[in-house]
Amino acid sequence: MRDRRLPATGAAVFDERSRRVGLVTGHHGPHLRLRPLGGGREWHADPAQVRPAGRDELLSAQLAEVNTRSRRAL
Repeated sequence: MRDRRLPATGAAVFDERSRRVGLVTGHHGPHLRLRPLGGGREWHADPAQVRPAGRDELLSAQLAEVNTRSRRAL
């Protein structure tokens, strides 16, 4: 994050580099560990490239997860 305070575990953030929303699962050295909202493979993000997820970004990520689950159920 730009103000150098790290987001808390469980916070929804937007990773500018990967252009994805993720939940903070922890910190690994100088990086944050993020996981997709519905679970899945974690990735590392540079805290300088992460900001709190906006409402639209969060809703879009949640809708994408619901759509993915509904396609798997077919």
